Amino acid sequence: MSPNEQRISLSISSLVWLLLSVPLLLLLWQLRSLFLLVMIAIVLAASIAPVVDWAERYRIPRWLSVVLTYLTIIAIITGVGLWVGPTVVEQIQRLIRQIPVSLKQFLGYAETWIMSFNDERPGITSELINQFVDVQGLTRWVIRSSQQLLVRSYGVTTGILGSFFSLILALFLSGYLLADSRTLLKNFVRLLPQPWDDRIAAQVGPISNRMGSYIRGRLLVSSVLSIATTVSLTTLGLSDFALGLGAIAGFTNLIPFLGPILGAIPALVVAFSQGGWTFLWVLILYIVIQNIETYVLDPLLVGTSVGVHPLYQLLAVLGGTQVLGIIGALIVPPWVAGGAVVLENLYLRPKLMAERQQRSRPTTLKDPRMQASSSSKAMIIDG
Repeated sequence: MSPNEQRISLSISSLVWLLLSVPLLLLLWQLRSLFLLVMIAIVLAASIAPVVDWAERYRIPRWLSVVLTYLTIIAIITGVGLWVGPTVVEQIQRLIRQIPVSLKQFLGYAETWIMSFNDERPGITSELINQFVDVQGLTRWVIRSSQQLLVRSYGVTTGILGSFFSLILALFLSGYLLADSRTLLKNFVRLLPQPWDDRIAAQVGPISNRMGSYIRGRLLVSSVLSIATTVSLTTLGLSDFALGLGAIAGFTNLIPFLGPILGAIPALVVAFSQGGWTFLWVLILYIVIQNIETYVLDPLLVGTSVGVHPLYQLLAVLGGTQVLGIIGALIVPPWVAGGAVVLENLYLRPKLMAERQQRSRPTTLKDPRMQASSSSKAMIIDG
């Protein structure tokens, strides 16, 4: 085959692959909701895998341990929801009505404080504040932004049957992944060429452990902080909103970095209407909680399960929120942690080993004249 013919055949092959990639990308785009459900199912499966493995050691069938584990989790969530759910919903509704009032009060104090420096023309100061700060508009913007974030999170999960059925389907998929994980893994790695089949199979366990430990750690940290926030706010005199604010803090703390700040904003707004000292103590409370989470709970309960630099974790949270809403902020970081395992074990570690072997090899003389000089010296010594 001449070079021209080879060039033509390569061009035709590339064109064929390009034409085939277009409908493939369209198909993947149509199935994006299904891929999201699979991502959620894998995260759920990795989270409860240690419980299923522990039950299997006692000769309980794997499918039965999966069913019992899910029934236990659903029963706990249902019980907690029936116990505190109505009170939490009532307090959050009251909180939504209280926030505009607290904002107006805050702006009133700010206006009084600013006008104390401008006694000659207080009317201009009041007009400027009313012109640049619209309490109702600001409140509507906050509510609208929150609704858009929730709608985005809701919209990415409704591509199949709806949010409720999507959750049921994600639970079913995760249960099936757990119950028949060995067969699924075996069939998957058979599609890969050697030696990548054995390499990928060896990484499934570490990836699952890191993703699962991250999710379990975040859930435990959020639960501890939710209870601590509720008890502390009750002690500080915000018992009418303590349970709702504690639930908000527990949910937002599932999101790394940004969660504690988001959870503190409504509490600070409500605390301001209770007086300056209450606002100060609530501010100190959330600063203390933030530091306890950062320096005590996260290293103790989450540890090094992420294995990713904090900057990359923050980018993962921001990117996941931008694309998938709240769901993205929750599930993208564990996937980044799992990807870090693959990068570390399949690229960085072999690269470091190869560099160490290269440095440990004895240096050889590459110059022929130096080799000849060494040979002549050796002959003289032998003679």
